[in-house]
Amino acid sequence: MSTCLASMDQNHRDLESALGFLNGRINYERDRAVPYRERDLKLERMKELLARLDNPHLGLPIVHIAGTKGKGSTAAIIGAVLSAAGYRTGIFTSPHLDRVEERIAIDGQPCSPDELVELVDRVRPAVEAMDRAADPACENDYGPTYFEIIAAMALVHFAQCGVDTVILEVGLGGRLDATNVCSPRVCAITSIGFDHTRQLGNTLASIAREKAGIVKPGVPVVSGVTDTEPREVIRQICHERGSPLLELDVDFTFDYRPPRHLERASSPGELDFSSAAAYPQLNLQGLSLRLLGRHQAANAAVGLAVLGELTKAGWKIPENAIRDGLAGVDWPARVELVARQPTIVLDSAHNSSSVEALVAVLDESFTVGRRLLVFSASQGKDIRAMLRHLLGRFDEVVFTQYLDNPRAVPAQRLATTARELTDKCCRVCPGPFEAWNEVRALATPDDLICVTGSVFIAAEMREQIAVPPMGPPSTSSEGAK
Repeated sequence: MSTCLASMDQNHRDLESALGFLNGRINYERDRAVPYRERDLKLERMKELLARLDNPHLGLPIVHIAGTKGKGSTAAIIGAVLSAAGYRTGIFTSPHLDRVEERIAIDGQPCSPDELVELVDRVRPAVEAMDRAADPACENDYGPTYFEIIAAMALVHFAQCGVDTVILEVGLGGRLDATNVCSPRVCAITSIGFDHTRQLGNTLASIAREKAGIVKPGVPVVSGVTDTEPREVIRQICHERGSPLLELDVDFTFDYRPPRHLERASSPGELDFSSAAAYPQLNLQGLSLRLLGRHQAANAAVGLAVLGELTKAGWKIPENAIRDGLAGVDWPARVELVARQPTIVLDSAHNSSSVEALVAVLDESFTVGRRLLVFSASQGKDIRAMLRHLLGRFDEVVFTQYLDNPRAVPAQRLATTARELTDKCCRVCPGPFEAWNEVRALATPDDLICVTGSVFIAAEMREQIAVPPMGPPSTSSEGAK
């Protein structure tokens, strides 16, 4: 017994040491000011790190996904279908909800704490060598960042585990993102909307140009973008680079039938998909989709078009794998129904378009008494635009702020913004614990509680609601960083 306890204690210390190393790095997910400049986000730095790790990415068949929203869900959809088809599939996503291990998953299972420790041990010497080589006199010359290190760890893990394919989600933008060192088999751009405008530009055209920075010469591109301005930018870039382009509502289409009355019982939505551009022509009716909302159906359509491109390249993806994969895919904090009586929905919407999609799902799939909102947001977001969609659709509003990241907007500032938009009485709570107690006291069994505004508030409220964490348990108490 004492030997077992000593081993567990050592494992805990090892994990805490690994997390301490990662959390000591420059982390733009936690910085109030997020740069998006070539002098800060250097692809050369990522290339050097991977070279020191024997270039694990070079032998991996990769699907690369960018977009304003829907990247993670699309990655999960493609990964679920490929796994159902018998392909060992690695998925790299960000950020995480409960544990950093969630970012590095194979066939839907996050890497274990022990594997995380081993990966940190594998990359740490290369990182420290680059730290030593950096010029301390140069403000923008420093070793790899938090995101770059974890992306490299993911690629090392996938290479070591011998996966058949990898789905890489872009972290920010596309052109300067650390994942953009890959040589993908297919690229996807899920959507273009207003987010990270300080970094990517304040027009849809400029944002599209940055997202389309992942387009590689001759590599097929699947686009879910339907607005004219960004669509034209993507078309131009694909034309210039000789990249075949498949577009939603041009080369593939879908129809979606949402589930109803989810406050009573769970049921999936239904998706019809058609693509004359797929090989062979892909026409599928009555696909079950557990992910909620027309926006998720659009993500699924993009994912199916990507799978069609992989089929052209020789992947064997039978219809039953598509049906099983879509029916089973789950992606927490994306209009996630976590309880009933009262109905509780967690969502990580953090921009105007994703909040609009959330409200649409609540309207079409839930029939409840009152709606109660818990809202928190990050600095740099268009809070006013999000609140315009939300305030008139909820009977009670509780503003709070997440605690485990310094980018949180103070709850009182959110309330001040709300008062400029409505005369509705809003409540202010200093943190998730107080917000949860407040909203639970207000709610009756017939009501709906929705928590949204940021992936970080979704993560911290999960702890208050006691939603089981994703994947195997970790000895770490780290929240979403």
